[in-house]
Amino acid sequence: MRNLKRVVAALFVLLLAALVLFFVLENQQTVSLVLFGWAAPEMPVAVLVLAALVVGLAIGPFLGAYGVLRSKRKIRASARQAVLNGN
Repeated sequence: MRNLKRVVAALFVLLLAALVLFFVLENQQTVSLVLFGWAAPEMPVAVLVLAALVVGLAIGPFLGAYGVLRSKRKIRASARQAVLNGN
């Protein structure tokens, strides 16, 4: 059973790598992004899309953790307030 899980995981990783490679090879057109008058150097579309994906994958967990911590603080504050009010 353990070996089956490893094989399935390896196949998934290989499939994902193949999809990324296919995406990169199909999107070789160069573009230049312009933001507030600043123009980035020309690079393939795939590089920009993959860079945006990596940045999103890096920022997402931090925003999720921030939301959880904020919720915990609100719960603690309301519990503390309930204790102070004698409820």
